[in-house]
Amino acid sequence: MMRRVSDSMSFFFLLFSFFSTSILCSAETFTEKDKPSAADLVTEGQKIDITSNKYTELFHELKSQHNFSTEELNELFKNVTIHRKVLVLMDKQWEATPYYSYRKRFITPFVIVIGKHKLFQHRKLLTRIEQEFGVDREFIIAIWGIETKFGNYMGSFNVFRSLNTLFAAYPRRSAFFKKQLIHFLLLCRENEIPPHSVKGSYAGAFGQTQFIPSSFRKYAVSFDGDKKRDVFSSTADILASIANYLHSFHWVLDAPVYHDIGNTLSSARLTEVFKAGRKGRVSRPEITAAQHVNIPPVPENKKLSIVGLERSPKEGGGYRYVAGYPNFQALTEWNHSSRYAMAVTELAEALR
Repeated sequence: MMRRVSDSMSFFFLLFSFFSTSILCSAETFTEKDKPSAADLVTEGQKIDITSNKYTELFHELKSQHNFSTEELNELFKNVTIHRKVLVLMDKQWEATPYYSYRKRFITPFVIVIGKHKLFQHRKLLTRIEQEFGVDREFIIAIWGIETKFGNYMGSFNVFRSLNTLFAAYPRRSAFFKKQLIHFLLLCRENEIPPHSVKGSYAGAFGQTQFIPSSFRKYAVSFDGDKKRDVFSSTADILASIANYLHSFHWVLDAPVYHDIGNTLSSARLTEVFKAGRKGRVSRPEITAAQHVNIPPVPENKKLSIVGLERSPKEGGGYRYVAGYPNFQALTEWNHSSRYAMAVTELAEALR
C-alpha cells in the first residue's frame, strides 16, 4: 500500500514538474517573442531626463575633456525630447532586398542623365580632386547621387534630437550614439554650426555626403579655398570629402573594381570566403584556378573578396558572383552592404 501511495505521489510530482517547466518555457518564449521594442517604452515628445546617470557622465566628459561649460550644456540640452519615429525606424526589421530589385532604386535613366550633367558641369573641379586624392570621378558622382540625389535630399530629422533619442532610449547602441553625440557637438563648435539647426537622417547622418559625426570629423575636407568644411552647400568640399574617404581606404585610381567569375562557385574555399561576407578574402590565383577565368592583376597583389548578387528569376535566378577588388572593398567601408557597393559601381560604369 505504501509503495502504491509513493508511486502515485511520484507520478503527480513528475506531472507537476512537467507542467511547471512547460509554463516557464512558454512564458520565457512569450516574453522573448513579445519583448517591447525601444519605441514601445517611450512616448513622442517625452522630455529626456538630463539629470540621469548617463547624462551626468556625458556632461562630465564634455566638460572635463572638451571644455564645455555647465551653462552651455544646460542651455543646449534643456528642452531636448524623444523623437519616437527615430526608434521605430531603428527597430524596423527590413527584409533583405535582392540585388536585381535593389539596383533599380538607384540606377535609373534620370539619375544617369543628371549624373552625366554633373560630371560635365564640375569637370575642372573633378580633375583637381582626381589629382589630389586619386579617386575616379565617376565613383564620386555616383556616391553623391545615391546618397542625396546630388544634394536634393539630405534628410528631414533634427540631428541633435535624433542623436539624443538614440543615446537616451536605444540601449543596444547607446554607447555608440554617445560618441556620435560628442563628435556632433565638437564639429558644430569647430565649424560654427548651431547644433539645433542641422537636419539629416534618423540615424544622425547629415549633409550631401551623409557622413555620421565621427566620419565628418575624420574625413571631411575643405577644398574651396576657405578653412571651413562645408558638406551642406560647397560642391568642392562635398566631392573632395567623398574622395578623401575612399582615399583613406586605399582607393587606387583607374584600377579594377570587380570582375565577374560566373554564376556558380566551384570550390569549397570560394564558398567559405563568400559566406564570410565583406571581410572574407582569397587570392587571385585561387579564383582563377577554381573558376577557370582570367581576371585582371590586383594592385599590390592584395586579396579579393567574393560577392554574390541575386539574379532576377527572369534571368534564371541564383547568383551572379564577382571578385571584389580593393577598390570594391573601399566602397564597403563607406557602406557595409555589397549591394550598395555594386550599385555605386554600376552607376559609375553607366556615367562613364
